[in-house]
Order: sequence, then structure tokens, then C-alpha cells
Amino acid sequence: MKIAVKNLSNQQIREIELPDAVFAYPYKEHLIHEAVRAYQAGLRAGTHKTKDRSEVSGSGKKLWRQKGTGRARTADIRNPKWRKGGTVHGPVPRSYAKDLSIREKKNALKSALSQKVAESRILVLDTFELDNHRTQELLKRLGGLGIEGKALLVDSFDNTNLALASRNERRLKTVDALAVNVYDVVDRGYFVVSEGALNRLVEVLAK
Repeated sequence: MKIAVKNLSNQQIREIELPDAVFAYPYKEHLIHEAVRAYQAGLRAGTHKTKDRSEVSGSGKKLWRQKGTGRARTADIRNPKWRKGGTVHGPVPRSYAKDLSIREKKNALKSALSQKVAESRILVLDTFELDNHRTQELLKRLGGLGIEGKALLVDSFDNTNLALASRNERRLKTVDALAVNVYDVVDRGYFVVSEGALNRLVEVLAK
């Protein structure tokens, strides 16, 4: 499978071969779904907490004797049935992380990238080096390349101008080649990658 390599002026420079092991991987919706769920679950802090009856303030003394008063039996004022009492079965800090094997994560990413290729929504650039860090300049370049809406820009973290130019635009997200994940690929309409970053990504996924 071949794909054109363009420059930032939308001129085709050459063609490169995309490895079928990565970009011809079958589309597996369930695997992508599981990878996205695992990513989103990992973002949850899990720090929610309520106090049970042993943690709320108040005396532990029994309010009245068990029998003979004509009232319902009760214990201390921290009982959950009383105002400001403890919470029963409330949330406690926990981890929401879901386990996915390295192979499953790689296969899910390959499946998502293959779908992007099938939809002609992957653009390979010879370089992502910008003259400045102005957001409007980057948007102008992307517009000339036919990129509209949300896009994932993939290069190196060392590309400071690209990182600064894209951070003020909510439709754009810049990541390093080794930080590409399934959620970002699926969430964004276009996948724009430099040739060097593509080679690093393929080297990891092809293993």
C-alpha cells in the first residue's frame, strides 16, 4: 500500500510504502471499543469518598435505653437514619483502570489506523517544521492541505513551534509518535503525521 508524502505547501514529493502488517490490519470495532474504554477509565481519579458512621463527628453514646420508652430502638447519633449521620455503602477511593495486554493495545491502534487509511484521512508530511509558533499560520497551512475540523498532529515533542501553535486550538492535538493512542485516533477526523514520526510509530507497532 502506497501513500503520498507532501510538504506543508500541499505539493507531493514522493510516495512511500505503508506496511500491510500495520495499515491493512482488519477493522475490529469491539477491540477499539475496549481500548477506548480502558483509556477513559484511566483518566478517572477515583478519589470520591463519603464518611460512614465510624467517621462522622458525634458521640457514640446510646441515645436512650433499648426498651420501655415507647420509641423505636436506636443507637448513637451517628446512625445513618439521623441527619448528619454516616452514609451507608457510599463511594470510596478506588482505581477504575482496566487491564489490556500490550498486544491488544497495539492491535487496537493498528485497527484504528487502518480504518483511517481506508477513509483517506491520513496525511503524511515530509516535515512538520514551522517558521513560527503562530496558531493562525498553522491553521492556514492545514487548511491548504485540506484538513478541516479535529485533527491529530503527530511529530516529535522537540517540535516546539508545532506544540505552541496547536495548543490554543481545541480542534488540534499534538502528540509524540510514541504517545499515539486509540482514543485520540478515533476521536479526531484526520491523522497528520511527519514521515519521521510515522517511521517510529511503525517500528513499534510492527514488533
